[in-house]
Amino acid sequence: MRALKGPLRPILSGWLALAVAVHLYFGGVGFPEPVGMRAFHLLAFVPPIFLLWPARASSPKARPSLVDWAWFLAAAAPHLWVWWNAGAVSDRMEYVDDFTPAMSVMAVLAIVTLLEATRRAVEPGLAWMVIISIAYMGFGHLLPGVLNTRVFSAAEILEASWLVPTAGGVYGPLTGIVATTIAVFIIFGSFMAGSGTGRLFSNLGAAAAGRYTGGPAKVAVITSGLFGTMSGSSVSNVITTGAMTIPLMKRIGYRPAVAGGIEAASSVGGAIMPPVMGAAAFVMSEITNIAYGEIVVAAALGAVLYYFAILAAVHFEAKRMGMAPMPAADVPPWREVLADAHLVIPMGVLVYLMMERWSGNYAAFCATLAMIAVAMLRRRTRMTPRAIFEALVNAGLTMAPLAVAIAGAGIVVSALTATGMVVAFGGIIKDIAGGSLPLLLILLALTVLVLGMGLPTTPSYIIAAAIGVPQLVAMGVGLLPAHLFLFYFAVLADATPPVAAAAFAAASVAGAGPTITSLHATRFGIAGFTVGFAFVYDPGIMMQGGVLDILLATAIQVAALVAITAAYAGYFLAPMGLVARGVLGLAGLVAAFMPVVPGPGRLALAVAAMGLAWALSRAGAGVARRAA
Repeated sequence: MRALKGPLRPILSGWLALAVAVHLYFGGVGFPEPVGMRAFHLLAFVPPIFLLWPARASSPKARPSLVDWAWFLAAAAPHLWVWWNAGAVSDRMEYVDDFTPAMSVMAVLAIVTLLEATRRAVEPGLAWMVIISIAYMGFGHLLPGVLNTRVFSAAEILEASWLVPTAGGVYGPLTGIVATTIAVFIIFGSFMAGSGTGRLFSNLGAAAAGRYTGGPAKVAVITSGLFGTMSGSSVSNVITTGAMTIPLMKRIGYRPAVAGGIEAASSVGGAIMPPVMGAAAFVMSEITNIAYGEIVVAAALGAVLYYFAILAAVHFEAKRMGMAPMPAADVPPWREVLADAHLVIPMGVLVYLMMERWSGNYAAFCATLAMIAVAMLRRRTRMTPRAIFEALVNAGLTMAPLAVAIAGAGIVVSALTATGMVVAFGGIIKDIAGGSLPLLLILLALTVLVLGMGLPTTPSYIIAAAIGVPQLVAMGVGLLPAHLFLFYFAVLADATPPVAAAAFAAASVAGAGPTITSLHATRFGIAGFTVGFAFVYDPGIMMQGGVLDILLATAIQVAALVAITAAYAGYFLAPMGLVARGVLGLAGLVAAFMPVVPGPGRLALAVAAMGLAWALSRAGAGVARRAA
């Protein structure tokens, strides 16, 4: 992103701050009609991308070029046109009323500028996926077999890609949820960061875990999980917390790639950590018509297990290597943590309102105002007018790339739906699975991980849900478990090779190879795989069923994750040999991924394997002592 100089910097900052303030105002008093709101949202956040993000590495870094200004004007024109004609656009019948030449021109401008904005500010891979989707509508009738589509006219392609507010495209429901609920939650996260909540999270992680074996790594896990509730971006989470935690981990003996892997796995988990859970959870609520509070409850235990597994893996690794805790001088006293403890109150307000089934945007609006008010209670957290302005600007800088990413995903979903490719691709996967639910789950998990190569989490999840959820529901999987399954793998895609944005960012901070870092991130994030499958096979993990069902599902996951992480590290209660590691690892995999074995049997197997591994390690230690 450019570091602008001169008068353009305050002007653009004021633009973003004003747009964000308007979004916050609407979140509290009510939004205007959908088409007008979406037009305002895109008009506010798409054009500035061309002034803030350079076209290429050789572009000017301190000022936009004339070409950038041309892109700015071209990007503003279609959204200004829709905003001015919002009433007529809302009243027209999609695919029935004429798509006029003026609309065609505006559609071309909107799509082309969206592609360039996506390339600059998000990922080139997403831009190419949008291009391929549009090309498929144009040339799909030339393809054979299940890939064949009907013939689409140019006007139909442009309309489906741009202006179908009730179904998809740039102005579809996905852009609507970003312009309303998600926008207000981003504002809340920005005010959390501006008030000093990040310092609270950092100090809390260090005070809670710094004094124990492998302290810096455990601090990284806790801090990254807490930061993830604010940032909504695994990459920015890595950069923010990794700059502090990765050097600390390297200092006490972790290899650079391992330190980067721990940070990457911890950072991607922020998207599954309630109460915010990133943008994808709000999209899930919109798609499924399931209350966001219900989604948070269903996902809470899985998120706790995810971070428990990383902490367990870090602990076993540190024990095996004999690592020391953090230096006492680096561990903040609890009074330092408590000095910022009042900043937790706005999060409590948010959770309470969500549990009381208030709308997400109003809950986030109230929590944002509560954050400003609560921060005023102490001098160290008090937000000055400048701090409030900077929080608004930072929220705008977060919203802009998300706006174009979601609009691009809307085009892809619209193309998949209009061409029938959702049904065709789903049918291909279903035919390969041959009626086997386990095989279908594996194929869908691989599909989501592939989609996640170069795509942000939210677009990846949206596209995967369009393809995979109907197949899972048809085989008897509940709607919420199906969405959570795909959501978890969309999150994990940011840390799994061969292309893993969060792991690559962590590797750059750690000074390690990106591929080996992503491999370590995958093994530290193993709980994402086990919990993802548990959503389908063990409903107790979603707080469903009786108390015994919930306890059994939790115990199975805990035992399986302890077994798997200990086997990989080579340490349980003592160092383990290959036989003990093999027994423990196999038992953990069976407990996590073999639902054909009854739950009590899987739990007993994992516990018995841990006992056997402990006995073998003790026996090996006795032999070594006698030999010495």
